[in-house]
Amino acid sequence: MQEIGHWINGKLVAGTSGRFTDVYNPATGEVQARVALATTAELDAAVAAAAAAQPVWAATNPQRRARVMMKFGDLINAHMDELAELVSREHGKTLPDARGDVQRGLEVIEVCMGAPALLKGEYTDSAGPGIDLYSMRQPLGVVAGIAPFNFPAMIPLWKMGPALVAGNAMILKPSERCPSTSIRLAQLAQEAGLPDGVLQVVNGDKEVVDAILDNETVQAVGFVGSTPIAQYIYGRACSNGKRAQCFGGAKNHMIIMPDADLDKAADALVGAGFGAAGERCMAISVAVPVGKETADRLIEKLVPKIEKLKVGPYTAGDDVDFGPVITKQAQDRINGLIGSGVEQGATLVVDGRALKIQGYENGFYVGPTLFDDVTPEMDIYRQEIFGPVLSTVRMDSYEDALKLVIDNDYGNGTAIFTADGDTARDFASRVNVGMVGINFPIPVPLSYYTFGGWKKSAFGDLNQYGPDALRFYTKTKTVTARWFSGIKDGASLNFKALD
Repeated sequence: MQEIGHWINGKLVAGTSGRFTDVYNPATGEVQARVALATTAELDAAVAAAAAAQPVWAATNPQRRARVMMKFGDLINAHMDELAELVSREHGKTLPDARGDVQRGLEVIEVCMGAPALLKGEYTDSAGPGIDLYSMRQPLGVVAGIAPFNFPAMIPLWKMGPALVAGNAMILKPSERCPSTSIRLAQLAQEAGLPDGVLQVVNGDKEVVDAILDNETVQAVGFVGSTPIAQYIYGRACSNGKRAQCFGGAKNHMIIMPDADLDKAADALVGAGFGAAGERCMAISVAVPVGKETADRLIEKLVPKIEKLKVGPYTAGDDVDFGPVITKQAQDRINGLIGSGVEQGATLVVDGRALKIQGYENGFYVGPTLFDDVTPEMDIYRQEIFGPVLSTVRMDSYEDALKLVIDNDYGNGTAIFTADGDTARDFASRVNVGMVGINFPIPVPLSYYTFGGWKKSAFGDLNQYGPDALRFYTKTKTVTARWFSGIKDGASLNFKALD
């Protein structure tokens, strides 16, 4: 069986801890590889090697670092199908969805190609008599990225692109459930011209995470995952004097107004609620129709669309709508929450628990599931299910619907479908959520803006990618300069006696 090690100093190395965890094929339920789990000592050695490599990389001018990003982008494009296959094999996504995973990461690398302009400082001539004032952006040193399982390509690229182009060295810890994509990306970065040691990929579990948080050389930590872990990492990193940007869970609502185009709203809900088996932090998991007639008509339109969805392994063709969830534990948890929804009084309109696929009976599948008459007290509303489950919470008025979103603990993404511009403007202005869609179900900003939630969905001051990322991965130095009279006042043609 394949054993997956680490990417250290520009080459694959085996783990030395003797500890491994299984990497499953979610489509079949079979173990397809084992990944090494690093020790604290292994992590510290990788950090030390990164620290040794970083000064030379930081001294490389921004234009040359940007050229590495250009070549890296070309290589990602050239290996798109291979990378998508890696994502699908370990995560279970359909191949079109996996290509999208890679593509959205590539778009951040494309923005990083403009680093020479993005990293410029400021200059004020004659800020005082004979005094000039200027600032410069400089890298932090060694930084770390801790990535989740649900986007094996996109989020590692969100982390490594801005960090590396700013002149840092990075320790990347991918999810131990999907380790292969990050290692392949590191190989392509090396082929693009990234010096050995500047990007290290260290696989591991909580021991490695804690070692990253406690290592004094690591200056900043970026994380994406669940809210409890985001809070833990943020608190421990900050207490150790590190910068931290930690992104957690979500419970994303989509309000459907009576004047909305319900066909388009239903299509949007199906795509945003069930794509990638609901394993997206920007998935719409709560539909909020306003008014009984709107709700009744919406449910009527949703049911046939949901029942037509095709679930299966990524190898079954591009017409598969979504695949399995990541683990048997995730499957059991989702099915348990569906059961709790029934017990607590929600109406189960479409039940996906009994889904079995011929030839893949041991795969981690959950069929698309639709609830109606959900209330905010129910577990299926309060918890992030992270599976193909859409809950419908009926509201009598726009103000009630808006209040529901505002009162929720999470604030990652939200959307409203309406034909009225005034309602849309009011919603965008008042809602306390970081990313808002207007007649757009998954409002993930393009890579030259920034990605980030509010409330318990994010911890830290700066967002991911875009301008915020380069602010996060650099520190500003401000210089006040005054030059006293020098050679311009007249040249001396005689040797001066040495003091």
